Amino acid sequence: MFKRLKEEIAVVFDRDPAARSTWEVVTCYPGFHAMLFHRVAHGLWNAGLKWLARLVSHFSRWLTGIEIHPGATIGRRFFIDHGMGIVIGETAEIGDDCTLYHGVTLGGTSWNKGKRHPTLGKGVVVGAGAKILGPITIGDGARIGSNAVVVKEVPPGATAIGIPARIIEAQETQQNGRFAAYAVVRDLSDPLAKAIHELIGHCADTDQRIEQILAELKRLGGRIDEQQAHKLDAGSLNKMVD
Repeated sequence: MFKRLKEEIAVVFDRDPAARSTWEVVTCYPGFHAMLFHRVAHGLWNAGLKWLARLVSHFSRWLTGIEIHPGATIGRRFFIDHGMGIVIGETAEIGDDCTLYHGVTLGGTSWNKGKRHPTLGKGVVVGAGAKILGPITIGDGARIGSNAVVVKEVPPGATAIGIPARIIEAQETQQNGRFAAYAVVRDLSDPLAKAIHELIGHCADTDQRIEQILAELKRLGGRIDEQQAHKLDAGSLNKMVD
């Protein structure tokens, strides 16, 4: 038990540069308090004391602003930063070394009994306000960007952003060899934006070729309609996409 407590405290120093002392973590970090209550509530839940487990969970929500159903399974070194507004459903499973920021929901999309909440692999980072919905799996080391809405599985090591969330390419997956805070990394490349840029470039190149063909036809004496078509402003369109 004391080893687990030491891990819970150590992980705060590892992932939050604002932490200054063990006493500060123990007394002032709602994520740490929420996990203490959840360990108790989860034990009661597994022992068949469902109502008492829910009561402990309810008190924890009142005290910390973090709602964790006592049936949720949470691994070691789980870190909740800020924490207000987090909701973790009954059948959610969270692996070791995961990080959640405030406003995250691990929610269900079905009224049926059984598995209806997400499973997070090891080392997953979920940014503020993100919603992960349904019995989907988020692979080991994946990152979910702030305010993303994830309804499909995310492969290991991938980064997902947007509504609905889509997988993006990232040149750098970590910062200083550690986890990426708020699941934000540098040099992100959104494949949708990349495809739109490619289409804009292709259209601009096609317009240029058509102009060259028309100029050559005119030089050869062909009859050309002098009415000018609207010219594509590739620069402005690319800025809009960015």
